[in-house]
Amino acid sequence: MKSFLKLGGAVALGCFAVESAARAVGYSPKEFIKPYKREALQDIVTWDEDSLFVHGERIFLYSGEVHPFRLPVPDLYADLFQKIKALGYNGVSFYVDWALLEGKPGVYREEGVFDLQPFFDAAQEAGIYLLARPGPYINAEVSGGGFPGWIQRVNGTLRTRAPDFLEATDNYMKNVLAKIKPAQITEGGPIILIQPENEYTQATSAIKPFPDPVYMQYVEDQIRDAGIVVPLISNDASAKGNNAPGQPAAVDIYGHDGYPLGFDCANPTTWPDGNLPTNWHQLHEQQSPTTPYSIVEFQSGSFDPWGGPGFDKCGVLVGAEFNRVFYKQLYSFGVTILNLYMTYGGTNWGNLGHPGGYTSYDYAAPIKEDRQVDREKYSELKLQANFLKVSPAYLTAARGNASNSTWTTSTDLSVTPATNEKTTFYFLRHSKYNSLESTTYKLHVTTSIFGNITVPQMNGTSLTLNGRDSKVHVSDYDIGGATLVYSTAEVFTWHKYDDKTVLVVYGGSGETHELALDVTGLEVVEGDVASTTAKGTTILNFKADGTRKIAKVGADSPVYVYMLDRGEAFNYWAIDQAPHDSSNPVIVKAGYLMRTAKVTGDTIALVGDINATTTVEVIGGASSEVSKMTFNGKDIDFTTSEQGTLSADIEFAKPDISIPKLSELEWKFVDSLPEIQPGYDDSEWTAADLKKTYNSLRPLTTPVSLYSSDYGYHTGTLLFRGTFTASGNESTFYLSTQGGSAFGSSAWIGDQFLGSWRGYDAAMNGNATFTMPNLTKGKTYTITVVVDNQGLDENWTIGTETMKNPRGILDYKLSGHDASDVVWKLTGNLGGEDYRDISRGPLNEGGLYVERQGLHLPGALTATDAKWQASAGPVADGISAPGIGFFATEFDLNMPSGYDIPLSFTFINGTSSSNSSSSGSSVPAYRVQLYVNGWQYGKYVSNVGPQVKFPVTEGILNYNGTNYLGVSLWGLDGGSTKVDGLELEVDAEIWSGMKSVATVMGSDDRNLSGGISFFDLPGELRNAIYEHFIDLMPSVKDAINLACVHKQTHSEFAMLFVLRSNLSLDFEDLNDFLHHFFVRCPNSALKDVRCYLEVEVYWCSSYSLDMLAVAAVLREYPLLWIGWFEECACNACLCSFEYQGPTFVQSFLTDMAVDHFNKLISAKLSRGKFYESSQLLIVTGKGVSRQTVEGWKLTCRRNIKFTVHREVYEDFEDFDLDGETDLDNDNDNLGDKQVGRWFGE
Repeated sequence: MKSFLKLGGAVALGCFAVESAARAVGYSPKEFIKPYKREALQDIVTWDEDSLFVHGERIFLYSGEVHPFRLPVPDLYADLFQKIKALGYNGVSFYVDWALLEGKPGVYREEGVFDLQPFFDAAQEAGIYLLARPGPYINAEVSGGGFPGWIQRVNGTLRTRAPDFLEATDNYMKNVLAKIKPAQITEGGPIILIQPENEYTQATSAIKPFPDPVYMQYVEDQIRDAGIVVPLISNDASAKGNNAPGQPAAVDIYGHDGYPLGFDCANPTTWPDGNLPTNWHQLHEQQSPTTPYSIVEFQSGSFDPWGGPGFDKCGVLVGAEFNRVFYKQLYSFGVTILNLYMTYGGTNWGNLGHPGGYTSYDYAAPIKEDRQVDREKYSELKLQANFLKVSPAYLTAARGNASNSTWTTSTDLSVTPATNEKTTFYFLRHSKYNSLESTTYKLHVTTSIFGNITVPQMNGTSLTLNGRDSKVHVSDYDIGGATLVYSTAEVFTWHKYDDKTVLVVYGGSGETHELALDVTGLEVVEGDVASTTAKGTTILNFKADGTRKIAKVGADSPVYVYMLDRGEAFNYWAIDQAPHDSSNPVIVKAGYLMRTAKVTGDTIALVGDINATTTVEVIGGASSEVSKMTFNGKDIDFTTSEQGTLSADIEFAKPDISIPKLSELEWKFVDSLPEIQPGYDDSEWTAADLKKTYNSLRPLTTPVSLYSSDYGYHTGTLLFRGTFTASGNESTFYLSTQGGSAFGSSAWIGDQFLGSWRGYDAAMNGNATFTMPNLTKGKTYTITVVVDNQGLDENWTIGTETMKNPRGILDYKLSGHDASDVVWKLTGNLGGEDYRDISRGPLNEGGLYVERQGLHLPGALTATDAKWQASAGPVADGISAPGIGFFATEFDLNMPSGYDIPLSFTFINGTSSSNSSSSGSSVPAYRVQLYVNGWQYGKYVSNVGPQVKFPVTEGILNYNGTNYLGVSLWGLDGGSTKVDGLELEVDAEIWSGMKSVATVMGSDDRNLSGGISFFDLPGELRNAIYEHFIDLMPSVKDAINLACVHKQTHSEFAMLFVLRSNLSLDFEDLNDFLHHFFVRCPNSALKDVRCYLEVEVYWCSSYSLDMLAVAAVLREYPLLWIGWFEECACNACLCSFEYQGPTFVQSFLTDMAVDHFNKLISAKLSRGKFYESSQLLIVTGKGVSRQTVEGWKLTCRRNIKFTVHREVYEDFEDFDLDGETDLDNDNDNLGDKQVGRWFGE
């Protein structure tokens, strides 16, 4: 998206998109936009001037923006997709953050939380189409706009045809597109569109030509050359027509963005005049008339900068009123591809954000950062999206011109009509869009039965439009064979079932509405409804007053009309029973959230969330055969009404939970700034010896470069040590540092504090002159400088090169010295671009001592050389002098299953942040980082704010086990510093149908014990440790928890656990085992290890083997052999297998293999990790004579060849491993000398 930064103290506001759109076209684009044809790359996703088609079905793509990298818990993707699907959406757009995947040039890593496959799989399961936006530039309020820090060293202008820049993008694009390719809908995946670049719209005057077709074509060719065949769509930052069909380097479908209300959350009730777009339909017709009208980013929230008012106020600015007025205006333009930015914002964990924002990326989105859905805007969007979902006439309706005189009795109102062959939609708003007035009116409509009439028709009634509201009225609106002749009430949803039609309409509280149906015969089932008949129609008039009205109209196959006020309608849901299948939705009143609904035989299974005792009422979709209801798998008693609706009261049981008080825990403390102590050894630090910078933006003003990215340090805290020999005449030290918006820096000489730049939101750099103490002539001194790097700037305007704004020391002057007298060293995150914590990525850590030593990681409290001291914690003790301290503790959680209980770490009782540029501010200045199980999940700046509450999701927090909490405290003022207050708080208690969430297990191979790693221990000792662990483990899950200590330990332990235990696993444990021990174990020795795993399937009612997951793992670990026994089935192709001794293998390889793999490939496997060839090793049965079959070929319909190797061993237990050892699974002693050999040592 496009960012607006605070300048000075005022927000740069306005409506760039609207202003630019008015200037975008100086002549008629009809003159140069020609109908064009290109050879079709595929025929699944097509389009015309009105909408997309998917598999031949015309669709409105209603999409929400979600960034998987801002929720590093893959098990929670399903939760988000279900909540988005429940809105009535059918799409999600996602960015890919290059900076997280290629932290070192040429080294692309997508393991663990950075793997996109779980995101794709969750979308597919939920029935959500995806719009992929890999960049390479994404903006997105992320560090560098998605560019890795090493891009600062690229000499060429970024986002241009500069050869070195283009070359720098190649490795990332090749790898990420290889991941996207098999996830396209053409290969069985969910991706239907892809966007090259991002908001390629604005450049400085020095960039010519602009837009540059050479550059844009290069990006498009990267995509096409990678085998991506779905349509290319663009997102011009404003409606300028760049790269539209007919232009050079054209995309397939032109789209643009819009953030018309701006981001002034400090004034959330102010809607400036002129900010509602009014001419976007006309611009579309000029710029891209042959493609569907597409808005690829439209404002669904707001970012908030450091020192901002907070997301609660942003939620007022862009709340439900905004949704009603602005989105219905978009519908009046005929938009049919709409992506709302953001629908779920997430968290800028681990330094991934840009300097203009803080840890929370809540964005005031419909789904909160902690995944709650209790904002009114969530419910409002559900009403709108579901209406469009059941209104196919909308997609082809011709748009008319807005008028304040034609369609209503009030000139204060404006109506835009949209009509197809039958149906008319009337998009109504105040002519003065930001009006707060309540306006009474009647509506002029055109109908097939009455002709042109004014409604309401019933005497004494009229309509009302309240301030900052908008409506969609309809006439001649089809509801499955019956016709809604007109309705002033808005339609939520409808569906025609076998025996009836259900129609749900609503109005604002206190409003009167009227509708007419071309059906006669009325029975008022519930509530007070006025009615009459005319010309074969039934006219209903009601007041939306908080009491539900139900009318049954017609005798045979009647229409049941549910008339609600808006607040009541928020509790209704229309849930598809299968992905991408709306043929038989379940319409249900269910309160907080409905996720899924499925009718199978005599059972209706509902899955949802409740936060209070709730009445669930199924009003459509349950047949008369239903005699059983379940909610979240639990049997529920229900009653059936005369109308066939099912009603049940679901009791909410408050969970029994105990949350520890952080102030009462046992804490330990370690100094995290030992660098200022006498005798500190910096011999392994990086020498700052570059006399020329690689940074092309800012020439050096120091003898050597002190720009951190020149040396490979791009993230988090930076440390510099400058050594000089004193002359005795030093009086001042001038220091200019740069770390981005709201950064801070501090300086010491020796262990004596010189002072700090406290920071405020608008300052990206700071200058300070410190008074020096008296120094002894001839003595060597060291100045230590700590700089808080808030992330790298984005690069939105091409040519400004803002991403290259350096971090570190810009300039310094030591009185009495030449600058060259000071010899500098620096450090940042351990290893720099060769970062050590692969699992958490290249940005999670900075250069604090505790980070470099790994003391922020689980297990650090047992490190013998860490010099831990007992402490009462950061609140009670704090630090006694300016510096940086680190506090750590552990606590246990034991959350009940079946509940979603979001938690937050909250700084309480704090002094209000001043965000002042004055160094004399009375607000204490300190900076805190929160580390939760090694993940940096919060950055609190006391004197800037605004964030004080830091949600940490399940999966980062271990909800059923021990958690490690680290708190770094940097005091920037003279004297002692304490955290004002810090507690762990419960944000909600929800009985939830969400899937279970596994704790994300980070790993790290750095040494926590001061020189001896676990792998330096003798094999005998390692064996003893392992065997002790194994004796304690009754289950795979226990093994996973115990193995989550150290990456290499994890790998070796996993193997030994299998070999020792001779595991017989059921389906769930098999997948759990593979997922945790193999998929989440990157760069381990596993690829070189033989492992035998038996999967025994006991007789049970249902069992399905995820062949895709198993096969993908087998490809990655060809020496892992899996044998399965008894009856099983592949859930990808539904082929069944039954163990029948030796014949099973032969049967599988001959009679069933071709059919099985053809189905498997067409269904799923082509989206996985199989490309050109693969191995599938199968071990089946004991007592089978040894056989070897190699080179057996399978060719599927997509021409992917598989080589199947089958090896069956006579005695599974006694197989000789490389001639070195006999494995006896009943023997408790494996042999102390063998472990190292098994793992390649």
